[in-house]
Amino acid sequence: MSTAADVQTKWRIAGEEVASCNCDWGCPCQFNAVATTGRCEALLAWDVREGQYGDVSLDGVRFARIYSWPGPIHEGNGTRLTIVDEAATAEQREAIEALDSGTVGGAYFEIFAAVCPNRLETMTAPVNVSVDRDQGLASIDIPGLAVTHIEPIKNPVTGEDHRAKIVLPEGFEYKEAEVANTTRAQVNVEGVSFALENSYAQLNAFDWSNA
Repeated sequence: MSTAADVQTKWRIAGEEVASCNCDWGCPCQFNAVATTGRCEALLAWDVREGQYGDVSLDGVRFARIYSWPGPIHEGNGTRLTIVDEAATAEQREAIEALDSGTVGGAYFEIFAAVCPNRLETMTAPVNVSVDRDQGLASIDIPGLAVTHIEPIKNPVTGEDHRAKIVLPEGFEYKEAEVANTTRAQVNVEGVSFALENSYAQLNAFDWSNA
């Protein structure tokens, strides 16, 4: 007998992830603790270096997500918005929409669909992502909608870069991430608007699939 999983479109995406949120450096959420302020607001973007959704290549596709929760993430009732880069083809946008739905498998998308049931209509806009994990530098720029600038954490005495990592051997989002500083971020979207300054940032590789 066939199951739903048997007929799902096979997919995989891998590349670089950039994230900024309102937690202090380290982000308690990464350790199954409550967010620094008791709630979470975040801007993330992905640069897909290798990707496939069925017969559709997702190589080079960029997309972003904006999240907002009224309380701890695990309590749910969050709001999410996906923004797909305007350079993506119609088929690629449809593939990202399918992943975003959380119905085609893959732990990341399934989990966030569950804790973020309030899904805003997907938008299309220029999604510019720059990342250098080794240098702790990154940025996301979605003109008119969202922007974040990320730099290394600085030693308060010497001013030198302070490098730190989070390692999650069983992590569903990443296995290892560089921790950095969101020097400033601004999101101006109805329903999920916020500003961040000197808060948590993470830079990591990702490799997700429904295999």
